[in-house]
Amino acid sequence: MKNVLALGLAAVLGGVAAAPAQAQDTPPLTRPTARPAAAEPPARSAAPTAQPRPQAPLSAPSDEQSYRRETVFGINFNTQGGLIGGVNVRSARVMDDRRLWFWSLEGVFFKNQKEETVTNGYSGGSFTLYKSNYAFALRPSIGIQRILFRKAAEAGVQVNALLSAGPSIGLLMPYYISYDETWAKRGGGGPSQSDVIVDEQYNPMKHDPNFIIDRAPFFAGISNTKIVPGVHLRGALSFEYGRYRDAVAGAEVGFLLETYTQRLLTFDPPSTIAVPTDQNALNKQFYPSVYLTLYIGHRN
Repeated sequence: MKNVLALGLAAVLGGVAAAPAQAQDTPPLTRPTARPAAAEPPARSAAPTAQPRPQAPLSAPSDEQSYRRETVFGINFNTQGGLIGGVNVRSARVMDDRRLWFWSLEGVFFKNQKEETVTNGYSGGSFTLYKSNYAFALRPSIGIQRILFRKAAEAGVQVNALLSAGPSIGLLMPYYISYDETWAKRGGGGPSQSDVIVDEQYNPMKHDPNFIIDRAPFFAGISNTKIVPGVHLRGALSFEYGRYRDAVAGAEVGFLLETYTQRLLTFDPPSTIAVPTDQNALNKQFYPSVYLTLYIGHRN
């Protein structure tokens, strides 16, 4: 029994002695280190503010728009004139992309539809039977031109509409003939070199067509020219065919309304009791016409 107690006591004492040694061998408990907080994701940047889109630069003017002035010269054909009705000049200045304003000056020649050219069988000279005056018109005007269809810079056709108005200056220049007075007094035969020939305005009541040798020089009666004022209105379409931006060529087609303060006396056949002449029916005061103008010019 004593042995059993002694063995139990020895075991207890051995366990107590072993406990401190085990405590020394066991590493001290350490407090777990606080885990570093996870880095917060960077704050989401605010949506970028919409920046205004820069405006596209204005397109440079095309070749056809780059000019500022246009000058053209033309030949006119109209229903109130002869083979060639007249000539004109027009100068235009650009207002904007589609419009131009212009001034023009036109000179035309009127021909009476009743006129007839006859030839003297002896002299071979010719003159216009019963013609009393040449009739001309000067037409200064101002107007506006609008581009309806623009052509390409180097080719194509451009279509313009034109409207203009202004005064008309009618000019009546006496029509002179060369009249053989000696032959007329003699009344027969033919002209001779010793005959007296005078240049004077044709007067059908005085001059027998049989003794008219020829028409006189064109400007023989210029000092007796009379002025008849009037007005005109014009509308037209023009078609440009110029191949180069600084050159202009084309055709203009239109109408013209023109009136004067009195009739332009150009045709004056003799009046008799048997065959009375109505000058009002033969000579006009109002001149409507349709015309064609062919023109060339330049731009700068």
